[in-house]
Amino acid sequence: MDESTLDRIRKLAASFPKTPGVYLMKDAEGRVLYVGKAKELRSRVSSYFQASADLLNTRGPDIARMVEKVDNIEFLECESEVDAILKEARLIKDIQPPHNIDLRDDKTFPYLEITTGDDFPGVYVTRTPRLKGSKLYGPFSSPAAIRDAVNALQKVFKFRTCELEIIEGDDSRRFFRPCLLHAINQCTAPCAALIGKEDYARDIDRLKKLLASKRSVLIRQMQKEMEAAAKELRFEEAARVRDRLKAIQGLELSGDVNEDMQPEVFFIDPRKGLERLAELLNLESPPRCMECIDIAHLQGEATVGSLVCFIDGKPFKPGYRRFRINTVVGVDDYAAIREVISRRYRYAAEGEELYPDVILIDGGLGQLHAGMEIFQEMNVRPAMVISLAKREEELYIQARSAPIRLSRNSEALRILQQMRDEAHRFAQAYHHKVREMNTFDANRGSKRRITPTPGSNANRQSRGLNNNHPESAGDD
Repeated sequence: MDESTLDRIRKLAASFPKTPGVYLMKDAEGRVLYVGKAKELRSRVSSYFQASADLLNTRGPDIARMVEKVDNIEFLECESEVDAILKEARLIKDIQPPHNIDLRDDKTFPYLEITTGDDFPGVYVTRTPRLKGSKLYGPFSSPAAIRDAVNALQKVFKFRTCELEIIEGDDSRRFFRPCLLHAINQCTAPCAALIGKEDYARDIDRLKKLLASKRSVLIRQMQKEMEAAAKELRFEEAARVRDRLKAIQGLELSGDVNEDMQPEVFFIDPRKGLERLAELLNLESPPRCMECIDIAHLQGEATVGSLVCFIDGKPFKPGYRRFRINTVVGVDDYAAIREVISRRYRYAAEGEELYPDVILIDGGLGQLHAGMEIFQEMNVRPAMVISLAKREEELYIQARSAPIRLSRNSEALRILQQMRDEAHRFAQAYHHKVREMNTFDANRGSKRRITPTPGSNANRQSRGLNNNHPESAGDD
């Protein structure tokens, strides 16, 4: 890295906030090289570029080589360090940066699950929660901490953690022998009919209230108990309270089940997702063909558009298209969307090409209005046009003024998210390719030109007789 670049990166890092967050290191082509988390963004990012930093010994040769290629750094602020941990994992799984080794596999963070659909709900730490009939908390950034917390909570609320199917009207429970947890007073043994459904439900309700609260009152109370026991020289009791206090504090290491979504955890049936989507959009039948549009650029440069096609809820690669935006100067996503729609659907509405049942645009209300405007200019009655805003996952539907907020576990939302994410991936891939081509053409044009001799291959290319530019294939 040259001195001017290093000085620019140091000034950039010095402008970062002193808050928790996630940082993305990028090369000169805008590709993400590394994703990291930080308790304090400014000091963490700056530590990579200090003169005294010994990255080779502290971080290893791979990170040391990576830092030499860094040209830009972006960041995302988070409310807490836990939020940064969860967001980092999500970004690494989605982007797959070349210099991140951990968190690239399909391993997920665990949840705390209460099976509220059972007569006697169980409490579990799981990475594969039920789709229905359960109350979820998490995900938790520390699997060990949440398991310790469940163990401590069980001593107080005495809930079951077994996988037995326990039905209230089963009289054979009277002859069942409970497990060791009942013998050590850590479970009320609903399996052996030693507690009624209503009494057990009250314990579960108290547990859910504790999990939903900030737990500050409970933590202060436990701290006083620990200090009192220590003053009275009851050290074993103080140690037990300390361990329980530490376990309860482990519950703070969690995200929000709705905000920190882990799509790979919840499998959906595409057919059910399409049926639910048809209900939301008031369609006569589930949509079979759907297309999604996205725009990618870097501060208005190398603007491109992508269009992905899904049939019966699954990607249809032959229907994918990419567009190099020709009529837009600078940053104008609305104009780029209008160009993509004009070029894609001007013949489809006349029956010359496949016309989808649903058109999804990545963005909010403004992107939806841009799409509807160009359809009106073309005098074409569009299919159902909708847009999905990324931040709050709000769904905007034509002819409706207010957006729809779907549950994060909604089958319909998952289908739309999959389409949106695939369109974004396809657009980014083409955007990087166009930028690489522009850089290559600029470098080639700056070199000394050689005057071709008559009959040479270079002369034939200059007359257009052998023009096989790789960009000309596959674009609309």
